[in-house]
Amino acid sequence: VTAATEALARCELTIDRIKCIIPHQANQRILSAVAERLGATESQVFVNVDRYGNTSAASVAIALDEAVRSGCIQRGDLVLLVVFGAGLTWAAAVIEW
Repeated sequence: VTAATEALARCELTIDRIKCIIPHQANQRILSAVAERLGATESQVFVNVDRYGNTSAASVAIALDEAVRSGCIQRGDLVLLVVFGAGLTWAAAVIEW
């Protein structure tokens, strides 16, 4: 979450400006905790772990593709990508689709 809040701060954005948050799809408990700690709504967080499970390093790429194909992300939307692995690595980026 620290990486996500820092990415938002560096872009001078607040969470309410973000259309879609795509975190690493580890498990639903973690996804809910990420949303809560960021002050995001559940509807802002794209979730597909319930359909595919934890797809490891591919989870954000798969979720981003699915979010675009399903219409959750449109041209011009701000998207927050949040990745983490084994508690040792983490990163976040804000992109304009």
